Formats: sequence, C-alpha cells, structure tokens
Amino acid sequence: MFKTEEQTMACDSLRRFLEDQIEPEYLKVKDAPFEKEVIQGFMTRLAEFGLTSAPHPEEAGGMGLDWTTHLMLFEEVGVTALDIALPILINVVAGEILLKLGSDEIREKYIRPLLAGKITASMGISEPSVGSDVAAVKTRARRDGDDWVISGEQTWITNGRFSDFLICTCATDEGLTHILVDRKEHGYETRDIKKIGLNAQSTAQIFLDDVRVPVANTIGEVGRGLQQTLVVFERARVHMAMWGISLGRRALEESIKYSQERSQHGKQIAGHQLIADKIAVMATEIDAARLLTFRAAGMIDRGERCDKECAMAKWYGTEIAVNATRQAMQIHGGNGVTTDFIVERLAREAIIGPIPDGTTEIQKLLIARALTGVQAFK
Repeated sequence: MFKTEEQTMACDSLRRFLEDQIEPEYLKVKDAPFEKEVIQGFMTRLAEFGLTSAPHPEEAGGMGLDWTTHLMLFEEVGVTALDIALPILINVVAGEILLKLGSDEIREKYIRPLLAGKITASMGISEPSVGSDVAAVKTRARRDGDDWVISGEQTWITNGRFSDFLICTCATDEGLTHILVDRKEHGYETRDIKKIGLNAQSTAQIFLDDVRVPVANTIGEVGRGLQQTLVVFERARVHMAMWGISLGRRALEESIKYSQERSQHGKQIAGHQLIADKIAVMATEIDAARLLTFRAAGMIDRGERCDKECAMAKWYGTEIAVNATRQAMQIHGGNGVTTDFIVERLAREAIIGPIPDGTTEIQKLLIARALTGVQAFK
C-alpha cells in the first residue's frame, strides 16, 4: 500500500520526534515499571501527533482521520517502544466505545482529556478463569436502586495501574453489560503482573469488591455487552497485527544494519547466502502482514464487517513477528542474546503477541467459521 503525501509527512515527522525525543528517554527506563507521570508525559506529547485522537471526530477533540492513517502512526511508535504504544491502543479503543455508546454526560466528562492523553483508560474483559470465552465472564453487577454494585476480579488488564477509569465487562441479569468505573469516584485495586517483557507499561489484575457505581455509568444498552465486545475486538486485533509488524520491522532494520557492519570470513555477513535468505524472508513476511492489516483497516473505515479479515491480520502479523525477531537474534549470533543489543528485547516482546485479544488458535477458528458457516464454539 502506498502512503499519500500527507501520510508520509505525518509518519516522517513522528519518526524524527520518536528518535530524537522519546527513544532516548525510554531506553533509560526499559523493562523497569514506568511511574504514572512518565507514561502520562509520553501520552500527552504523542497526542500532539494524533496518536490517541487521529481516528476520532474533530468535534470531539480528535483529528478526524481514518483508521488506516492512525495505524501508520501507531506502527512508528511500536517500532520505538511497545511499552508506550500499548497504552495508546487502549485509549484509542476506549475512546471509540465512549463516543459511540457513552451518554452525553460521560462523553463530556471523559472524551477530551482521554484524546489529549491527559487521562488513561483500561478495558476489563479477561478474568482468571475466562480467556477467549467472553460470554462466561463472572464479574457480577447487581442493581441496587440507582446504582450497580460490582464484585469480581479481572486480569491481563493493560494500563491497570495507570488507569483513571475502567470500562468493566459485567454479568447482569439481562446479560453482559459494560459499566464505566471511575478510579477516584468509585475505586478499584490493582496489582501488576510480571511478564517476560513489556514490564514498563502496566498489565494488571483488577479487584472490585462491592464497588458502587451509578446506573448512569452504563455504556451502551444493558445486556448488549457481548455484541459491543466483538466490535472492540476488531479494532484491537488490527492494532495487535501492527504490534507484530512494528517488532518485525525493527528486527529487520537492526538485522540489516548489523549484517552490513559485521564481517566474517573476509566479507560482510550480509553477503552470506543464509543471512541474505533470512533478511529476504523477514522483509516479505512483514510486507504481507502490513497488507493484510491495511485491508482490514480499510474495511473498518468503510463501515464493513471485517471480523474475518481482522482475525487474519492479527494471526499473521503477530506470528511473523516471532519468526522475524528470532531470525534477528540468529543474525546477531552471540550478541543477539545480550542486553547490549535490542533484538533480545524484541524477541521477548514478540512471543507475547500471539496470545492477547484472542490467541492464534482462536483467530483460525474465527476465520474457518466465517468461511464454512460452521460454529467451532458451543
């Protein structure tokens, strides 16, 4: 896919800013948990480039651009640091939900600061015993007059420790329902989950113990949370595909540079056929993943159903990242397993990608169901 002149200028400007201002700061704290003011600082500065607001309407404080352009910008941030890109992903998707389904009061209170990067959202769907089976959510919200009373535990929640509010998926008498829980006003506890990578940003457990929230904080229709979640997954999955593309691209860039600088047996290793083969495969798979992702993004922009296309992009984009980062480590040889070179970090981050927002196996089942009409889930 070819970028327009405007898209090229936007991406080039963002790339220069990331290289000059963001990456040097990020490398000082890599793998160490960010403080909230640090991540909020990254978010507000990147909001000026449209990272949290590009696909949202101008009247709401957004830039009124398309999802395809937003994903181009998201790729640039992912190449620098996924620890910064992931909080952006959640804010963008949360903003989409509030704009489409939130009440006037909720939009008035949260949208502009969210799109400006001044506050941070979390999306609560996964639970300790509930992964891809969203319909089995056990977090319970019961009506008590004009309030919901919510109890439950959610896990794998991006932005958990940083979040100012949580869009919580709850089981109600009418079915799954989304409810906005404000951290200051209603309260919830969080505990970070330590992982093999991406520990600068927060992935957390969230605990709700009889948290009382006004019924006015319901997002969308009561009992329609499952259908609303499927739309969330489309947006999230194209971002996850771009997660993989970002890592693959950075791995490729580092591999090309290293293979040109490193010599063995009297010549640059870029001239060795096995190294050339790895670089060629990496580049081709990355471009193929990008085309799948932009096809899905284009369908979102046109308002077309694209669950199959988003599943294809997410599956392929995250899996080729695992291969690209592994090959980058091979090209770097012994240096590839040291922390002096970033390819070891890229490999740790890439291996996470095939799991969130539906595993690779789930994506394949979704694709097959769309093609055959036969339901794999009961």
